[in-house]
Amino acid sequence: MAPIKVAIVTPGSFPIPSQGSSSVERVVEKFAPLLMPYAEPRIYGKLSKKLPRQGQFKGVVCERFPARSKQRYIHDVGLAVQRFSPHVIDVENRPQYVLTMKQMNPGKRVWLYLHSSTFISPSYISPAKLHQCLQAADKIIVNSEFIRRIVVSKVPEVSSKLRVIYPGVDTVRFPSQYSAEGAAKRESLRKKRGLTGKKVVLFMGRLIPLKGVHHLLNVVPQLVKSHPELVVVIVGSPFYGSHRKTAYARKLERLGRKCPGHVRFVPYVPHTEVPGWMLVADVAVVPSGQREAFGLVNVEAMSCGVPVIATRAGGMKEIIRSGETGYLVNQAHVESELREKLHLLLRDKQLRQKLGKRSRERVEQTFTWRHTADRWVKLLKESGM
Repeated sequence: MAPIKVAIVTPGSFPIPSQGSSSVERVVEKFAPLLMPYAEPRIYGKLSKKLPRQGQFKGVVCERFPARSKQRYIHDVGLAVQRFSPHVIDVENRPQYVLTMKQMNPGKRVWLYLHSSTFISPSYISPAKLHQCLQAADKIIVNSEFIRRIVVSKVPEVSSKLRVIYPGVDTVRFPSQYSAEGAAKRESLRKKRGLTGKKVVLFMGRLIPLKGVHHLLNVVPQLVKSHPELVVVIVGSPFYGSHRKTAYARKLERLGRKCPGHVRFVPYVPHTEVPGWMLVADVAVVPSGQREAFGLVNVEAMSCGVPVIATRAGGMKEIIRSGETGYLVNQAHVESELREKLHLLLRDKQLRQKLGKRSRERVEQTFTWRHTADRWVKLLKESGM
């Protein structure tokens, strides 16, 4: 039987592959090649000076187009999709593109894959337009039960179209610190970065208020009193692929200067370097606000055997099992509970090890890219393809 042809339409924000892309493009990069051989995926995305107009990525054809104008970009993509004539057109995280794909490819099934609540909020799309777009979609994939509930609250009549498919992590690229390979890399990297003998707490992500980095920095002065070997490492910048600073980023640096020698800022690093930072950590902190749909950083840390302390927010409640693989803290008391849980983990190496090993097990059971692709294939089969 010939493979099912799947056109994957990315937002046009970043090219694929790209070291500076957002989580949307990263998810596509990881799961699309694994759809083969059952499906024949083809990725449509942004043109880059460093990449050809058409090429291959891990055996998947990528077609790229200028994205200076959203209207021109999606029109050009729509024409290319016509030539491919797929069985399914998957629109990534842009509800309004569903209508264009439907209009330009009549009779084709168009699915929408939502990675966050951002582009279904009133600041991006009117409620009337959102209803029109979601009703036009044949299937709506979301990356967490949290996003599923938001969609149902906005457009209840599409509830039967919704399916949850979790993103994942590459467990080879993110090895457990308790494996021989992971332990050796961890020791080498900690020595290289001057972290030997330190208790390392890691934040990895964008430096924006939604990510809650200030909460972590606010509790450092008190933690240092009990843990003089503490080093908090903040890896990230306000923007993807950029070292530009904002007023909020400068505020974080001022907070960090209150504890000299205990806080390090590392500007944005490409995703290829993320596993190395995860491996040196003893604890990862993800103090995000309520809108965090999933948070790949959670499963990336867990894959490395690092327990995560995160806010009881968004889709993170579906990833972390509080008291078993890490801890969830309540947003109403985020700093007091964060300080308490960090103190608990920093003083008890055996507890860190127990939670870290269970974190890795949970990832292997539920949150690999193979799991993501298998759920995609299952959905294709359920849809009669």
